[in-house]
Amino acid sequence: MKKESNLKQLLRYAGGYKYLTVASWIFSALSALAALLPFVYIWKVIREVLDAAPDYGAVQNLSYNGWMAVISAVAAILIYIAALICSHLAAFRVQANIRRAAMHHIVTLPMGFMDGIGSGKVRKIVYESSAATETYLAHQLPDKANALATPVGLFVLLFVFDWRLGLLSLLPVAAAFLIMSVMTGKRMRKKMEEYNNALGQMAGEAVEYVRGISVVKTFGQSVFSFRRFKESIDNYEKWVIAYTKDLRFPMMCYTTLVNGIFAVLIAAALVMTSGGVTNEFLLNLMYYIIITPIITLTLTKIMYASENKLIVADAMSRIDSIMEMKPLPETKSPKRPMDNSVEFSGVSFRYKDARRNALENISLTINPGEHVAFVGPSGGGKTTLASIAARFQDIENGSVKIGGVNVKDIPKEELMDTVSFVFQDSRLLKTSILENVRMAKPDASREEILKALRDAQCDDILEKLPKGVDTVVGAKGVYLSGGEQQRISIARVMLKNAPVLILDEATAFADPDNEAKVQAAFSVLAKGKTVLMIAHRLSTVIGADRIVVIKDGKIADTGTHEQLKAKDGLYAEMWRQYNKAAKWKVGVSNA
Repeated sequence: MKKESNLKQLLRYAGGYKYLTVASWIFSALSALAALLPFVYIWKVIREVLDAAPDYGAVQNLSYNGWMAVISAVAAILIYIAALICSHLAAFRVQANIRRAAMHHIVTLPMGFMDGIGSGKVRKIVYESSAATETYLAHQLPDKANALATPVGLFVLLFVFDWRLGLLSLLPVAAAFLIMSVMTGKRMRKKMEEYNNALGQMAGEAVEYVRGISVVKTFGQSVFSFRRFKESIDNYEKWVIAYTKDLRFPMMCYTTLVNGIFAVLIAAALVMTSGGVTNEFLLNLMYYIIITPIITLTLTKIMYASENKLIVADAMSRIDSIMEMKPLPETKSPKRPMDNSVEFSGVSFRYKDARRNALENISLTINPGEHVAFVGPSGGGKTTLASIAARFQDIENGSVKIGGVNVKDIPKEELMDTVSFVFQDSRLLKTSILENVRMAKPDASREEILKALRDAQCDDILEKLPKGVDTVVGAKGVYLSGGEQQRISIARVMLKNAPVLILDEATAFADPDNEAKVQAAFSVLAKGKTVLMIAHRLSTVIGADRIVVIKDGKIADTGTHEQLKAKDGLYAEMWRQYNKAAKWKVGVSNA
């Protein structure tokens, strides 16, 4: 099927406002034609003066022609303003609709897609690519209609007075247009794509660098510690310099030609008037010298419109790259979980472009109300396994069931009400703590939210805040530590009260005092729930009903803490190393 053009896509996003877009083109074209009228009246003024010389008192229509020039110029401005009002109203609606459509689509995608594409790149696509359409619709398209209407009027005017001068004034224009076509052709389209790729890479690496700046400052490292970020900047610099040098000569030729039309006319006039000059020829020459700057302006508008068209084409292709991602398929025969058990059967999973499976033939049954901890070396597949239970990723091999029902057969809303996820790096929105917690249950009362905060051990946090639970996080210098943010996030999960709970290294960023409070909150939160806990601190999993050791995407061992510790296996070695690290002190030898 033939792909829809970028303009048709934009008009589709405009909805009913597309008629304003069309109106802006019409008004802009009318404005271009009206803008030519002052030159006609100026020509009439000059002709009357030259015809009446030296008896200037005989001039009769000087005032009329002068006022008509002013009126037509003002009319052209007012019509152009009307065009811009129409185009801006439509452009802002298109930009908002693109962002809205993109965000609505993103929430239907598997939550794991962000890990593959990167948050910095997603932000750039959604916000910057949609912003590129605003400039194109609000300014470039009306200007293009203006630029296309202007040559039509000019073509008539150029040949009305002296066709020889009119033809000569068009020769440099034709040469400039050919050069412009080279600069805005297929090669330029490819360059524009490379430019946005380089910019996107730099933006994505910048986000990662900013996130890790605390590590850089702590250890006194330079920007070179983040080699990929430095390389992305260097690549962007090389591309821009090379591209600028590549366009230097054609741009010089183009600028010279479009700004040198008057020089061609003067040189031609010297040849054409070698036998003498008449008032009529002098008048026509002055007229063409006055009007030819409009040709320069028109060509410049066309060039920028062509360049911006390439930018929009690239922006729309990036928007499409998001919109074409397949959302999680919704089941046609929805089922409800019968209980809060979790079962993995022959689960294998590989991330896109990965060389090997992240999970390999995992089979595991977790009973209702059972607390199971996943431990093992980093990169072994612990978080991947837990995220699959929440359907952050869809698997092709094997099945995942909650309450005896395949997660693919559970409606999305039902699954989200069934499973709660506490991440190791919880984030709060820039709104009140009350509203941050209420996200889990929009219809919750204030009393329900306060109870959830108390159960999550958040009383000390609320006491120190200026407005308590109504304090806006991130405003006026109000910030919370990682452990405090984690407790607020736990209150959110408590309010949701889902029967299956996944804890992904939830105490990773907590200090000892916060960790004690977080653990106390977990003890309340986990009552009666099935818990899947991902942990690196082995002290947090001692009380788990069962510990599952995962290595290289496979289950290496299972059992209780005492059973695994008694074996000569991976867990026993991890436990020895953990205790050795816990006893280590700065400046004290263990020898």
